[in-house]
Amino acid sequence: MHKIVTYIIVGILLLCLVLIRAFENVLFYDPYLTFFENDYLYIDSPRREVAKLVLYTTLRFVLNTLVSLGVLYAIFKDKSIVKFSVVIYTIGYVLLLLPFLYFVINPKQEDYYLFFNVRRFLIQPIGLILLLPAFYYYKLNR
Repeated sequence: MHKIVTYIIVGILLLCLVLIRAFENVLFYDPYLTFFENDYLYIDSPRREVAKLVLYTTLRFVLNTLVSLGVLYAIFKDKSIVKFSVVIYTIGYVLLLLPFLYFVINPKQEDYYLFFNVRRFLIQPIGLILLLPAFYYYKLNR
């Protein structure tokens, strides 16, 4: 019974990540969503409100992070893993937000691909994809 509850909780949390992605156009201000769907390497950067963009990107990062931390806790049931993950996410946010701001404020076509990838790390739950197997391997060897 206990494993079934864990699977249900993880499933619900993963569904939350899917819903964040599915309703990204409704929930978040991000002119780069449609920009990167097009042939962005050959067009100019869209008009944007920098403060609003940073606020909504931060909100999306925080939502993805909270859900990801919930998944990690549900799977491993170890508060030290969650605490370490919070440190990793915080450092990652700071280190990714600096180039994100640079690319938003100084858009250059030759930087679009790098900007696309930096932005992806901020708005997608890639941290969970990286941390989940790392902690699993850590638990196996411990």
